[in-house]
Amino acid sequence: MSETPKTKSGWRWIRRILIGLAVLATLVAALYTEEDWRGKRAWENFKREYEAKGEKFDWHAFVPPSVPNDENFFTAPVFTNILKNELVMSPYGNDGGPEFPPLKDTHADETGYLGAEGRTRIVDLKIWQAYYRNPTNLHAVVDEVMTNGEFVEQTNYFNHVADNFPIAPQPQTPAKDVLLALSKYDSAIEQLREASKRPYANIPLNYEDGFEAAGTLFPYLADLKRCVQTLQLRVDAELADGQSEKALEDIKLSLYLNHSLRNSPFLISSLVRIAIVAINLQPIWQGLKEHKWSDEQLATLDSELAKMDFLADYEFAMRGERNFAIASFEDQRRSGKMIYSVENGMATNNMALMPNSFFYQNEFEFARMNQEWVLPIVDTNSRTVSPELWQLLKSNVAAESKHYSLYKVQALAVMPAVGASARKFSAVQSSIDLARVACALERYRLAHGEYPETLDALAPQFIAQVPHDIIGGQSLHYKRTDDGKFLLYSVGWNEKDDGGEIAFRKSGYVVDPDNGDWVWKN
Repeated sequence: MSETPKTKSGWRWIRRILIGLAVLATLVAALYTEEDWRGKRAWENFKREYEAKGEKFDWHAFVPPSVPNDENFFTAPVFTNILKNELVMSPYGNDGGPEFPPLKDTHADETGYLGAEGRTRIVDLKIWQAYYRNPTNLHAVVDEVMTNGEFVEQTNYFNHVADNFPIAPQPQTPAKDVLLALSKYDSAIEQLREASKRPYANIPLNYEDGFEAAGTLFPYLADLKRCVQTLQLRVDAELADGQSEKALEDIKLSLYLNHSLRNSPFLISSLVRIAIVAINLQPIWQGLKEHKWSDEQLATLDSELAKMDFLADYEFAMRGERNFAIASFEDQRRSGKMIYSVENGMATNNMALMPNSFFYQNEFEFARMNQEWVLPIVDTNSRTVSPELWQLLKSNVAAESKHYSLYKVQALAVMPAVGASARKFSAVQSSIDLARVACALERYRLAHGEYPETLDALAPQFIAQVPHDIIGGQSLHYKRTDDGKFLLYSVGWNEKDDGGEIAFRKSGYVVDPDNGDWVWKN
């Protein structure tokens, strides 16, 4: 049966459509190929330029080496038991309790030091004594909550069972009752102390999993923080009980636990370390305020604190985070999938149709932003930090975000969180520097009966060299007060001398880290 003219015309249109689709597919394929080539070339040219200057973009360069289990702190039996929840070391007992210990409520003008970006207060051992002796009583905890976009302090009451803590038949001093309760952990603390003598502290992770490996960090981070909280309370009680030498040994162990995370290449590890510093410094500050430390102990504390260098750690963390982000983009390119966390677990986005150029360009843009905007904020040679460059980073991210580009969307999504950490690193290093100078001031007072007129009197007898203000590079500000105490401070993130005044948010309780000075006072 022969085809009709109408049928022939229909086949011609079908052929034309098929030819058109083939041409379109060819053009799309050519466009993809061209864009993939351009994106890969841009990324490889950038890498070549900066690798010639010494930069490393391979995540393998930031992974700690594998070490024998019997030489690694994190594989010691005591820490393994902690990870398995066979041992929960917490001042609250087996279920961990609230996030922080009950503190004596104070007014803003009684703030002792910023403790990175927060403030510290005297730990009231009477509250802890009551907690252990009457474990089912209601206890008050002051928490920070968000209300109408503003952080405010709120008192929450909890009915928490402080289980399995030994108590004396009759009340002793608050310090002795607290030490008796915490004696539950004496054996574990000594095992941790022995494990800290091992030559390595490398968290055993499968780094091949990239950013997903960071998720397996969380149990280590949470357990370390609880151990440090336990040691903090024990040190406060030991100082109150006149056992300053034991307190010093526990401070040294607490600082070691902080330091044990230093070679972890993920930013979250550094942020937890920063949070832990406030816990580390609180009993040092309280011991200084109450004149509990001897000259020799103060010299040891200065030596231990001098080992902490968060400006160098900033560069390591920023490069490590950058390289794992790039590896994550590259894994998405190869697999065609983006795996991300959600409230109830993990989810997957199918990215199989994305051109390779999308990933190459985002790798290039993220590395460029990190190199040009993030790393320059901290100058490790001069040991200074530039809030101005930090503000420029924020402005650049905001400006580039206004003009949507598929080639920058992932880089810009990650950059704000990475950049925001610069202030945290700066504030914590400032707190450490202030603590070291405060130790030197106390050593001077022990030798001369009063604090010096200027910081120049401290070096080299009481401190090898007085640290300068990392904000601006000038001298730290210091003055003796009429009540025989002192005020010591950095100009803080606003780069302005506010006379040693701490800025608070509208609530009057929560420190505003962007304004006011960063203060240590006794």
